[in-house]
Amino acid sequence: QVQFVESGGGLIQPGGSLRLSCAASGFTLDSDSIGWFRQAPGKEREGVSCISRSTGNTYYAGSVKGRFTISRDNTKNTMYLQMNSLKPEDTAVYYCATVFCLSNQIVIRNNWGQGTQVTVSS
Repeated sequence: QVQFVESGGGLIQPGGSLRLSCAASGFTLDSDSIGWFRQAPGKEREGVSCISRSTGNTYYAGSVKGRFTISRDNTKNTMYLQMNSLKPEDTAVYYCATVFCLSNQIVIRNNWGQGTQVTVSS
């Protein structure tokens, strides 16, 4: 059974940093393209970042480019999202998923996790 467990969220002041983790079981993260998406109340879900399995290239949504960094540790079968210079508009539940990681967009395929809440507020 495939399971993704997201962690690392919390309440953080604007300008702060958080590192999210996505630990996978029943699935090898480097066997597929993977990424992060988020969903805020009343808003559509948004692809945030991804890593392409085939090229190793990464993609970032314009709203987070230069502030967020995606990475993967194959030895731990865990993916990370380092989030710096957080803004109130980054407030959302963050999920990891298998994706189509394209040069200009992320297409979410399978999400097997419950997400982790990130709240940016003073």
